[in-house]
Amino acid sequence: MTGTLEVLEPATEAVLEEVPRAGVEETDAAVARARAALPPWRAMAPADRARLLHRLADALESEREQLAVLEARNAGKPIGDARGEMGMVVDTFRYYAGAPERLLGDTIPVAGGVAMTFREPLGVVGLIVPWNFPLTIAAWKLAPALAAGNTVVLKPAELTPLTALRFEQIALEAGVPEGVVGVVAGPGRSCGQRLVEHPHVAKVAFTGSTEVGRGIAAGAASTIKRVTLELGGKSANVVFADADIERAAAAALPAAFGNAGQDCCARSRILVERSAMEDFLAALEPHVNALRVGDPLDESTEMGPLISAGQRESVASYLEDGAPVAMRGSAPDGPGYWFPPTVLAPVEREARAAAEEIFGPIACVMPFDGEADAVALANDTIYGLSGSVWTRDGARALRVARAIETGVLSINSNTSVRVATPFGGFKQSGVGRELGPHALDHYSELKSVYYATDE
Repeated sequence: MTGTLEVLEPATEAVLEEVPRAGVEETDAAVARARAALPPWRAMAPADRARLLHRLADALESEREQLAVLEARNAGKPIGDARGEMGMVVDTFRYYAGAPERLLGDTIPVAGGVAMTFREPLGVVGLIVPWNFPLTIAAWKLAPALAAGNTVVLKPAELTPLTALRFEQIALEAGVPEGVVGVVAGPGRSCGQRLVEHPHVAKVAFTGSTEVGRGIAAGAASTIKRVTLELGGKSANVVFADADIERAAAAALPAAFGNAGQDCCARSRILVERSAMEDFLAALEPHVNALRVGDPLDESTEMGPLISAGQRESVASYLEDGAPVAMRGSAPDGPGYWFPPTVLAPVEREARAAAEEIFGPIACVMPFDGEADAVALANDTIYGLSGSVWTRDGARALRVARAIETGVLSINSNTSVRVATPFGGFKQSGVGRELGPHALDHYSELKSVYYATDE
């Protein structure tokens, strides 16, 4: 080991726990254990692997409250949100527990015989997950990877390793064989980089910033390693004048400020048709003022602190140079990485706050003129992850939804993610898809076998 990691509690700035700090040596050892566990795991009867994943889901369900409290304290998220996220962790494992017996191939008639296709596991898979939704995003990768017959090495973020480490214990207690799941809690520049470079790691699945994702893609190229990348976002929340303005304004706050805005799906660019701008801002303001920011373990809290002092400093930098602050909520004083929910309006299209992923509770309200302008403004970004369209015109809703260059989009709603539907981005928001049946394609190789039947 290379020492310990001090894991802080963002709401208090105090040390929550100290855990062993992994490095390259520990990462190599975890890969070796995963490699040794691979042959019996991939050879396990699909029904038996499915039963183990169901058992793991049951174990996670039984510890759902403890995991939620741990996640709330370590990541600074409201306890109600943490409970919902742990529910999704359980649902994700239940969904993919049905997959081992449904990884089907095809039979294809060809001259002289028949061709058959098989879905084969990739091997050892490295999973690198962020600090904003630590166990939830880990589950999105763990469940399909394991269901497809791979073994995994999971690297959680240095700031939020606690639920990942507990997951490893729960998996063993549920009967998952030793080595099938390994966790290395250490820096990205050592543990993460080693997973990317390791010759015995067949794939890396990463969620994080676009900048880091570029480096992972480049590093994986040396071994032609498979990658899926879920990266940054700057999603548009498009509100037309014919929308239910009150409803759109009420939904805009959780869409932009959920998880204190530390969400790649955050709809932080609120695009409002010019003729509705005044009404929208008037409807938005009471929601900003009423947003309850405070102790993550308080049942009434709607927004917690930012993850770190560095993140708070980064977010605050977007309010420099005369940013047009239109509304600002409240936040606690004293210890904790607090930042008040803030709305900038109107924001110029060239402004830094309008172009960059802030990853904090700052939303930019920008006017547009007509449908074509709305689409052009929504697409004026390197990202393409999520978004919303608000209108009572059904034909317009579908036209605009099809025209916006984004991987996940909702109409008259602010939600993006369902376990059974694919999730991922266009453009520099990533490569590949998570969740739904499509995720399994990214954790398996398609093999074609020809069987000659000629006499």
